[in-house]
Amino acid sequence: MAGRMKFLFAGLLIALAVGYLIVSNTGSSAHYFLTLEELQAMGSDALHRNITISGAVLGETIVYYAAKPEVRFTIVQIPGDPQEIERAGGLATVLHNAVNDPDAPRLEIVYADIKPDLLQNEAQAIIRGQLGEDGRFYADEVLLKCPTRYEEEIPAQVESN
Repeated sequence: MAGRMKFLFAGLLIALAVGYLIVSNTGSSAHYFLTLEELQAMGSDALHRNITISGAVLGETIVYYAAKPEVRFTIVQIPGDPQEIERAGGLATVLHNAVNDPDAPRLEIVYADIKPDLLQNEAQAIIRGQLGEDGRFYADEVLLKCPTRYEEEIPAQVESN
């Protein structure tokens, strides 16, 4: 009987440890990216760390150097909470409002690669890289989403005779 209790106790401890690991890892990975405000709040702790950020592309700042290749552009603060985005009217509205807000936090991005096709004004950019000491964000990867490009059109009705 004492042997069974030891195994039961050991099994319970293992189950609790696994449960703790699942909960703690789910909580830390649920926050996929930082907003610009969160990045700024990190201060010097953000320097040279691998970080993922998100923002709206400010189209007038896109500069492409084909000879290098390198592209530079600025992103503008957008909310990180999906529910806040929905309350504000959806992603397209949030992106539009962000690029037209002169007081919103901004960050220059440097991406040493060819210019992505979807890099345009009001696209949502999710960027992985490091914040440099010069205040620029040096991107290793740039993922873009342009909500207006993927809006579903209402299919035309086909008349049958």
